[in-house]
Amino acid sequence: MDTLTERLILHPFTVEEAERVLAGTPGEEDRWEGGYPFADELDVVRMFLSIVEEQGDPAPFGPYIVRRIDDGAAIGGIGFFGAPDADGLVEFGFGLVPGVRGHGFATEAVRGALAIAAQNGARAARADTTPDNEPAQHVLRKAGMSEISRDAETVLFEIALPDA
Repeated sequence: MDTLTERLILHPFTVEEAERVLAGTPGEEDRWEGGYPFADELDVVRMFLSIVEEQGDPAPFGPYIVRRIDDGAAIGGIGFFGAPDADGLVEFGFGLVPGVRGHGFATEAVRGALAIAAQNGARAARADTTPDNEPAQHVLRKAGMSEISRDAETVLFEIALPDA
């Protein structure tokens, strides 16, 4: 089920969409912003198809295409790395094509993903980035997440989620 935010639609991947993305061939109904799909998105799609084949559709804790509402263009992706663990913690990652960065879309997408997680029983969410990726750190902070640890390779952010 699509999740709407103010300017975005978070649309769960289907197998058919994933196969088109991997092939680099948009369908008649697809609109892709320049630069989509990017390399990290292709890795996510491959992992999604493998999970679907082995375990079934991971929704709502799978990958989502991030689309602008005004034109329906795919501008990136956001996704969970599986269902919440025994403590209710879910992990996620995100990425947008370079041409749309700096306009608040990433923060909006992260907030949308946090809402999906909360609505589906997650009690906390976690994301990480590299120390040199200050724009991603800014997005996570702006979405309400707090830095909980940092080392030479990773900056880890978490947030407690409200009960749905």
